[in-house]
Amino acid sequence: MNGGRSTVAESQAQSQAQPQAQAQAEATPPAEAAPPAIETFGLTRRFGSLVAVDNLTLSVRAGSIFGLLGPNGAGKSTTIKMLTTLLPPSEGSARVAGCDVVREAREVRRRIGYVPQLLSADGALTGYENLLIFAKLYGVPRAEREERIWQALELMGLKEAAHMLVRQYSGGMIRRLEIAQAVLHRPSVLFMDEPTVGLDPVARRAVWEHVRELRRRSGVTVLITTHYMEEADELCDEVAIVHLGRVAAVGTPTALKAAVGPEASLDDVFVHYTGSSIETGGSFRDALRTRRTVRRLG
Repeated sequence: MNGGRSTVAESQAQSQAQPQAQAQAEATPPAEAAPPAIETFGLTRRFGSLVAVDNLTLSVRAGSIFGLLGPNGAGKSTTIKMLTTLLPPSEGSARVAGCDVVREAREVRRRIGYVPQLLSADGALTGYENLLIFAKLYGVPRAEREERIWQALELMGLKEAAHMLVRQYSGGMIRRLEIAQAVLHRPSVLFMDEPTVGLDPVARRAVWEHVRELRRRSGVTVLITTHYMEEADELCDEVAIVHLGRVAAVGTPTALKAAVGPEASLDDVFVHYTGSSIETGGSFRDALRTRRTVRRLG
């Protein structure tokens, strides 16, 4: 009998608790999604009569790897320069890590890392010495510099080469050192302009794996520019195809390929939305800059 009363009492308690739990669940507001890490609204840049970036509107999810795809001359690097406060927009606006790139440029620079196409490591210094200089430039507290430098070297697979002169590094090692330099201050957004141009396929994949690991460990949002379709397909959560300064298409690589056809590649997607091959486009200056990059990393 006591066991029966106990069972009935437990059932009553459970039946009373269920509406209460339901009411509490209904009263609890859902967790808000994180705001976009990067937003642009009609972003435009003109150089005289040339419109390099034309009314660019994008939203990049926090914690994602986002790719700007297009040939040389499509406006990718100009977009990066505006988002990193190196170049003011002619029209439109953009927010990076919650800050306006014009009105709050200083705060944007505090919250981002930037890996440019051009060389940012000093070949006459060791990898460790390069990182020490960047730690000072970024204002990393003295007490934290040593630990952060070794963490960055370990993350990029460069601990064994820390005290080698950078001029003795391979192209892939230089790129990984430049990524390490850019994340010493723990940015919330990392910009990478053509991060694997000039690298052989093995070195390129090594960079991809280290970028993935960086995102996994830190949750950093990564925006890369590239004209390598394989790289974008392998690495990016979402991509925007840019052609003649305009966005031709945005979406996940899988969705964009499916929209074009069951056997479509990202090259096919690019041709579909722009009417041209990814290899076309670019000026003499673009070709010269690319070849210089290939030469220094080769």
